[in-house]
Amino acid sequence: MTAIRNLCTVAKRALLSSPGCVCQPSAVAVRHISFSPRQVTSDASFHSVSFSETDHPKVLITGGLGQLGVGLAILLRKRFGKNNVILSDIRKPPSNVFHSGPFIYSDILDYKNLREIVVNNRITWLIHYSALLSAVGEANVALARSVNITGLHNILDIAAEHGLRLFVPSTIGAFGPTSPRNPTPDLCVQRPRTIYGVSKVHAELMGEYYHHRYGLDFRCLRYPGIISADSQPGGGTTDYAVQIFHDAIKTGKFECNLKSDTRLPMMYIDDCLRATLEVMEAPADTLSMRTYNINAMSFTPEELAQEIQKQMPELDVTYDVDHIRQAIADSWPMNFDDSNARNDWGWKHEYDLPELVQTMLNYIGTETCMARVN
Repeated sequence: MTAIRNLCTVAKRALLSSPGCVCQPSAVAVRHISFSPRQVTSDASFHSVSFSETDHPKVLITGGLGQLGVGLAILLRKRFGKNNVILSDIRKPPSNVFHSGPFIYSDILDYKNLREIVVNNRITWLIHYSALLSAVGEANVALARSVNITGLHNILDIAAEHGLRLFVPSTIGAFGPTSPRNPTPDLCVQRPRTIYGVSKVHAELMGEYYHHRYGLDFRCLRYPGIISADSQPGGGTTDYAVQIFHDAIKTGKFECNLKSDTRLPMMYIDDCLRATLEVMEAPADTLSMRTYNINAMSFTPEELAQEIQKQMPELDVTYDVDHIRQAIADSWPMNFDDSNARNDWGWKHEYDLPELVQTMLNYIGTETCMARVN
């Protein structure tokens, strides 16, 4: 053994002293071991991994089969390439979604599964859409707590560990009855009364904490009610503003579950998806905060019905108030102040109420006619 040690010592000295050798001790390859905020010491720090401006991000969208995921994937694939955007969900995708680009199974409550996806696909952006919405969450608080909070913790830890740029949407539901309602600023008392709202305030604060504590590149937009023609209502309090178009075209009648004068901030889905892309692409030094309000319009069920009746005067609207949804709506903002988003990164909406109504009627009307022909 002594002879072997002596031989190794002589060989090492010869290598380092040889004039033709470019090896230096500092150049010796080292294996770096990844670690998670679940395991870090108190003085640890994370910093987002930067990528070349000429490189496209590799994007993972969780909860991808919800109202926004498929639409965002289409937008991002046009910009970054089909194979650079991966949709994921725990549900089986419809055929058109499955064949339109990469889709994988992803359970946000399975930390190991998520981590493998991020590593194996070299993810750099994570869009976290998995959540139970307001009315559904109130019907199953335990499940909402698990998905909206425990799932978020998994996402935060993995994003910090791997230096991802993370987007988590928030909502008008993050405010409560003691919040200023008209308009509602970015920074004010929140204190929501639903598990959905509580979980979104938690997401905002945890994301900002991880940003300041670990350097996580966390970005968040508080969405108003989102109106989309190509997805069905998903259990939210603002669902009436989507359902009214489907019922107007199919039956000419609509029964609204909110009071006629319930004013809420709303946005057409194209504006919402574009805002999400814009805030994700915004240079970090332009962001004065990490959570922004965004807004486009604000209307009541009565005002929406009147705008539709300009083109469909035969539409009959009645009201049968759901007291749970009404209580939720009465605690939410009537109008968003989104001046910080407009000033910091140039947010500007394109759809007002007349454009929204025209677009929705055109789209759903065409789809309905095609379905009847087939």
